[in-house]
Amino acid sequence: MASSSGSGSTGSLSAMAAMAAAGGTEEELRALMEQRRAKRMLSNRESARRSRMRKQRHLDDLAAQAAHLRRENAHVSAALGLTARGLLAVDAENAVLRTQAAELSARLSSLQDIVACMNATASSNTATAAAVALTVAAAAAATASTDPLLAGFDGASFDDMFRSSPEMFMFQPC
Repeated sequence: MASSSGSGSTGSLSAMAAMAAAGGTEEELRALMEQRRAKRMLSNRESARRSRMRKQRHLDDLAAQAAHLRRENAHVSAALGLTARGLLAVDAENAVLRTQAAELSARLSSLQDIVACMNATASSNTATAAAVALTVAAAAAATASTDPLLAGFDGASFDDMFRSSPEMFMFQPC
């Protein structure tokens, strides 16, 4: 029986040897061994209970941590969704603005071409317009004498009309 007690067998044997030397009976030895075995079992039960309690606390802590991480994950996922939607909105707005910028740039370029053309032709058109007005007036005077519909108009009227608004007869190649 002493050999089945495990780590306390050395102590049990020395206790048995001491009892035998003291004149104790075998029955007393068995009672002493049983008492030690019961004490060891109780100690082991308490240790196992404490281990189970630590394990349960650890599991509870892990469950709480998992719940916290799930909530945090849901929060981060929601924030990511908002950010992604915001990014899509900003990308769409950016595309619209780029299109508008390209359109405005093309319009500005066209307006600059028109202004350059007007500036280039303004100096040469003054002389050209006067020449065109004189030519038209002369042609109108010649036509007025031969055309019955223009019989009431004289050459001076045509000349005044053409000289008063020469820009009507300007040719602008731009």
